[in-house]
Amino acid sequence: MSRPTASFENHPQPAPASRAPGDLTEEEVVAFATRLGRLLETLGAMVSTAESCTGGLIARALTETAGSSAWFDRGVVTYSNAAKQELLGVRAISLDQHGAVSEAVAGEMARGALRLIAPKRSGRPALALSVTGIAGPGGAVPGKPVGTVCFGWAWHRGGLDGTAQETPADRGADHATTTMRFDGDRAAVRRQAAAFALDHAMSLVLRNLHHEPPRV
Repeated sequence: MSRPTASFENHPQPAPASRAPGDLTEEEVVAFATRLGRLLETLGAMVSTAESCTGGLIARALTETAGSSAWFDRGVVTYSNAAKQELLGVRAISLDQHGAVSEAVAGEMARGALRLIAPKRSGRPALALSVTGIAGPGGAVPGKPVGTVCFGWAWHRGGLDGTAQETPADRGADHATTTMRFDGDRAAVRRQAAAFALDHAMSLVLRNLHHEPPRV
């Protein structure tokens, strides 16, 4: 997979998205999820998901592994803008200014999913990931062709840094966003998006849940 672009959530127009060549099978997507799950289990961490264009594919892949309840907390599919606002706390101004397919919204989706998870109850490290995009065949808008997918990840170290009593919106939490462009039909775009979200989540977990300074 190609590397993600830098965040453009503060720009009025999206930067060119990196292209990720090739499709994957559902089994390969599950393999990414399994590796992430094993890593989270080793760290005693939990994960939650907030999905739009992937329609629950990531949550399904994460729960294909027996025993995934040890590290998978919950997943929400917020397909409409209203659902993004009501369930995840996405701001109306973000949707109006950037559109549902934007890093601004992906970031808020991830942070909203993190607020639903366990650290504030158990002190465990936690990760949330989000996906919002245009899987096709329609839905393209100027600057955002079919295959454009925006991602968000948010994480909280929980008891690892002594902030277990804080909510995920406090200083113990951090987040990252990026945008990718995938080729193929609707199913192919969804599979590639799911795999990318899971694969990059592993990198972020390794970098940011081991007392290292947060970075993307």
